[in-house]
Order: sequence, then C-alpha cells, then structure tokens
Amino acid sequence: MKIINPIDRFLGVFSHDIGIDLGTANTLVWVRGKGVVIREPSAVARHKKSKEILAIGVSAKKMYGRAPSTIEAIRPLRDGVIADFDATAAMLKHYIRKVHEGGTIMPKIPRPRVVIGIPSGVTEVERRAVADASMDAGAREVYLIEEPMAAAIGAKLSVEGAEGNFIVDIGGGTSEIAVISLGGIVLGRSVRVAGDEMDEAIINYVRLKYSLLLGQPTAESVKIGIASIVTDTGEAKEKFAVVRGRDLETGLPKSIKLANSEISEALAPIIQEIIGNIVDTLEETPPELTSDIMERGIILAGGGSLLPGIDKAISEATHMPVWVAEDPLTCVVRGCGICLENSDLLKKIRVTKGL
Repeated sequence: MKIINPIDRFLGVFSHDIGIDLGTANTLVWVRGKGVVIREPSAVARHKKSKEILAIGVSAKKMYGRAPSTIEAIRPLRDGVIADFDATAAMLKHYIRKVHEGGTIMPKIPRPRVVIGIPSGVTEVERRAVADASMDAGAREVYLIEEPMAAAIGAKLSVEGAEGNFIVDIGGGTSEIAVISLGGIVLGRSVRVAGDEMDEAIINYVRLKYSLLLGQPTAESVKIGIASIVTDTGEAKEKFAVVRGRDLETGLPKSIKLANSEISEALAPIIQEIIGNIVDTLEETPPELTSDIMERGIILAGGGSLLPGIDKAISEATHMPVWVAEDPLTCVVRGCGICLENSDLLKKIRVTKGL
C-alpha cells in the first residue's frame, strides 16, 4: 500500500491537476474537471539583454517580425523539443499560474500534478529537459507520455486491448506515426516534418516563383486559409488569397494573389514524405496487427489532419480507410487529461515519471 505524504495530500487539495500538450506551434492546457482551458501559441517575447519576459502566447506571437531590436520574439520549442529552456520554463510557469488564478472561494496553490505529451523520438536528455522545465515551473509531479499514445487515448481508441490501432498525429514540429497495442507502442516513427515545414515550403515556393519574401505568420495564415491536397480522385475547389511581402528584386512592398492549387503544389513534397513514412511503418507492422488496422482504419490527429484532402491522399496511398479524429487539435491534451483521471490507465501505459 502506497503511503501518501501529508504535504502531497494537502497540495493535491489546493491545486489543479493539469494535462499539457507542449507543442511546437501551440500549447494546450487541460484542467481536471474543467476540460481544455488554454489554447495559446507557444511563443515568448523578452528583452534581449535583461531577458525579462514581456509577453507570452498570442500577444508574443503578434510580435513576430514586428519587434524592435531590443526585443526578441521566439518559439521556445523546435521540432517538438525544447530549444530554449528558460523561455519554456517561463511559459509553463505562466500557464500554470493562469490556471490557478481566481474562480474559487478557496485560494489555489500552483503545485499541480502534470502529464505532458512529448514526441516519441526524443532522447533521454530531451525528456529530462521537459521534466526539469515543468518542475521549475512549479509542478510537484511530472509524468511524460508519448504524443501518439496520448492522441490515441484522446481519440477514444482502445489502447489497452490486444487489437492494433494506427495513429498519425501531424503537429507543428513533428509527425508522430505509431502502431499501438496492449498499452504500448509496437512500432513508432517521429518524423520532424510537419506544420513548420509546410510553412517553410510555402515561403520557398513564393520566393522562387514570384521573387516575393513572405513572413512565417503570413505563410501559416495562407496554409490555414486556402491549403488543400489535390488527389487523383478529385480536384479541390479553387480558392484564392492575397498575400503581401517584400519584392526581392526592388526591395519594395508587393502583393500577389495565390491559388490553392499553387499551395497544393508547394506542399506536395512535404505530404509525400509524411505518406512515405506511413507506408514504411505499415510495411514493418506484424501481420496480425495489419489485419486489425485494415478493419479499423488509420486515425489522423493534430492540426495537419485538418488540411482538406489529406485523408483521401493517405487512403489512396495505403489502400486503407482513413478517419480524422473528433476535434483533432485537442486529442493529445485530452489524452493527457484522461490519464490524470484514470490512475489505472496511467500505470498500464508506459509513462515516464520526471523526478
């Protein structure tokens, strides 16, 4: 029988248990009993010399490409892992404190138990960095769960049974591909090709074709607004977007109109690389699990799954049914939350506890 520390019991009463999807592009926070309460960009703005934090989240993202030389607006995570430890710890501390502000008669002490989703391909050092950043932010206990497992749980798949499940989580920094059975990842790939690379592909395409330099926020808005994947079985409805940037020949501002067919052409190599990794994973899957996957289909999660036509493109390449999970953007954080609510599930699946 586990003896619970009285201090730990006290802190459990006066703090919220939270699940965090610490994404490259966005950070989502789930609170026990409340659901998803925070959806903010993973962005931090700080003074270059003093390192004083000036803004976090939406307000920091608005500073991209606009800040004076004394201020740096950064994304503290790259390809799903911590690129700037201090900025990540500050961001986590901000969100943990925000969760515990007001709303109840009794004051809350920001010392929560935290479950955080991390990419499946991270090293031990990178895992430790996430755990340390969370502890520095005020967590009393940290559990690390691999993102494809969290996404599968959040998509309400039966991960504890002997049946095989195939999950693809296309996020901002990584695409997580995994075959899950008996509470563990049988086969998994963490490919550092995802939403960020799509933005970069759009920037490069426009630069080469139109000699126009776009910023990353503009490329991202074009991707969200008009991007679609054209498949062999049908054509995407034509959409257009006007973008503004700097003409590389004259150095002056310039605007052009982009069609969704052009964005589809720009994204094609990225999509093909993701599909290629899905096919390679399927080829390595044991036959018994393959039969389960053929029956159940491939489940898509993450922001990348919202690209119109991507499910059809994957289905055509794999000859399998492909489904987009309900509310794919929150699958990982909802999976983290379900693990917090279900202690038996937290024990059964392979979760790393940060000390």
